[in-house]
Amino acid sequence: LRWLLQKTWARVNWLFNMRLSFLILLFVSISTFAQTGRTVIDFNKDWQFHLYDSAATDETVSGWTKVDLPHDWSIEGSFSEKHLAGVAGGALPGGFGVYRKVFRLPADAKNKNVFIEFDGVYRNSEVFINGFLVGKRPNGYISFHYDLTSYVRADSNVVVVKGRNVLQPDSRWYTGSGIYRNVGLVL
Repeated sequence: LRWLLQKTWARVNWLFNMRLSFLILLFVSISTFAQTGRTVIDFNKDWQFHLYDSAATDETVSGWTKVDLPHDWSIEGSFSEKHLAGVAGGALPGGFGVYRKVFRLPADAKNKNVFIEFDGVYRNSEVFINGFLVGKRPNGYISFHYDLTSYVRADSNVVVVKGRNVLQPDSRWYTGSGIYRNVGLVL
């Protein structure tokens, strides 16, 4: 009889644990689903780019080039062992580049939080929205996002991304330069 009670108790305990596990899994799934009610807008098209010869800060210069992201400005340069990156770093130039995008928020963005997500910018990036610095990221190998909610307007907005890949050599392999991964606007 003792053996039967132990076996029955073990089975009840197992059923309880399975039901509890199911309820926890259900709760986590519902919570995750509720949080994924966000909209991610592809933000890779229609950027402008300018490569500076020095670390100038004037974004109003002429000579912008239309680019779509991902974009690597170093690969557009000429190969030379005289570049600071050296042969081990790809023998391509680094530099100081600025990206700019003018955009309007969609109509359904009203009363929503607005974020910008970068999957990768190499290197030492600074992100501005409508003239306000929203963040800096020194590392080039990490994704990041910034909350733009307090800075966006219902009409036209301008996001500016500055990247500095000037301290060469900085790696044992080719790093590239610029917004080399996807960008999304998240509502």
